[in-house]
Amino acid sequence: PGYLTPASHFFIRHHATPPSLDARTWRLRVEGNGVERPAELGFDDLLRLPSRSVISFVECAGNGRGFFKELMGKVASGTQWRLGGIGVAEWTGVPLGAVLELARVRRDTPRDILNVLVEGLDSVKVNRPMSLAKALEDDTLLAYAMNGEPVPPDHGFPVRAIVPGWVGISSVKWVGRIEVRDSTIDVPTTTKTYVLDGPDYPSKVVLRQQTLKSAVALPWGATLAAGRQRVRGFAWSPVGRIARVEWSLDRGTTWAPAALREPNIARAWVRWDFEWDARQGDHVILTRATDEQGNTQPASIPWNAQGYGYNVPVPHPVKVS
Repeated sequence: PGYLTPASHFFIRHHATPPSLDARTWRLRVEGNGVERPAELGFDDLLRLPSRSVISFVECAGNGRGFFKELMGKVASGTQWRLGGIGVAEWTGVPLGAVLELARVRRDTPRDILNVLVEGLDSVKVNRPMSLAKALEDDTLLAYAMNGEPVPPDHGFPVRAIVPGWVGISSVKWVGRIEVRDSTIDVPTTTKTYVLDGPDYPSKVVLRQQTLKSAVALPWGATLAAGRQRVRGFAWSPVGRIARVEWSLDRGTTWAPAALREPNIARAWVRWDFEWDARQGDHVILTRATDEQGNTQPASIPWNAQGYGYNVPVPHPVKVS
């Protein structure tokens, strides 16, 4: 498999029908009590600002949700993803911080209390807040290109946010408004949805950072021929490069290292592979990843009602004939 995910193969997840937008008439408003001078930009204004390209995954917060039912026997609400709700692309655009500075973020307000809300132009105006510090990170973008082409309508044309390492809802599509506020910003995507909620959570935990995962690049229940096989897959972390990937054929009793193939990009993914002398019968392949900060996929996680963050090593079934 290639490293970047083509737009034609990139997963699509919407909260509403994509709006029909024209870059020639598109406008972005930057406002709120956290800026000194509200600003409005057109698409050409954005293109005139210094650009930056970032290779990053975008991953649905519910990627892996189906395993809560399949492996834990407890249903979580929402699309029953296995591990297909992720893609890696090269995103080109303008750092969000550069756009915020056009509106002059207030200097007389402590920066640690300022928050930034990014809002879409879809019919339900999907929005999500982040701290000013996150908004000012170099790789937090307002992107207008995906893999060197204009961002397609399903992925946010003409402009979408890219917030590397965070759950996909934070990378708001069809951006049309940004608000900087000197207080906490509570919206439905931080109070009702995209929160961890369940018996093991005394109070709701707002989802921001994604979780470390790995996946086998074979169909679920794939059939392989007996003999020498090279098994391939991907691993990704929200905080850094992947340090190692291990695989097991005895449900985790013993583990062996897989080879990592460059590129290995932080907050994107790495491709891995191993050779297997496959013998006839039914098998289960487990993989687990460890990132450069020492985080390893856990042996178990608590259930949550909306099915977010499943990143336990997945027993991938394979039949050898």
